Amino acid sequence: MNIFLVFIIFGVIFLGYKKINSKKIKNIKLNKFKNKLQSTQSNIERIFLREEEKIFSNPNINIFIGIKDTEDNIKRKLNIHRARLSKFKESKLNGEMIFQDDQKKIYKFINGKRLYL
Repeated sequence: MNIFLVFIIFGVIFLGYKKINSKKIKNIKLNKFKNKLQSTQSNIERIFLREEEKIFSNPNINIFIGIKDTEDNIKRKLNIHRARLSKFKESKLNGEMIFQDDQKKIYKFINGKRLYL
């Protein structure tokens, strides 16, 4: 009788432990997903992505590269500039409109003449 009672107690403890652990795994994944969506960092990243899409879709928006920009920021801006040159054959960088011809040579207009860069 005592052995039977011990087995029942261990069985109840095992099933309770198993049920608690299965809920924790599901809740951890769900909580990670919720936290990622609600975090301010992910909201900031989404805002920057929207801003980059807007800049990428219009070659007339000026891309300003300043002295205080970080290396990663400069690379990101230059990649947007190169992509706009490839897609639209023109892009505005630091207030100057830069163009690309059919031979993929880059130039800008100064006093009505083409100056190849």
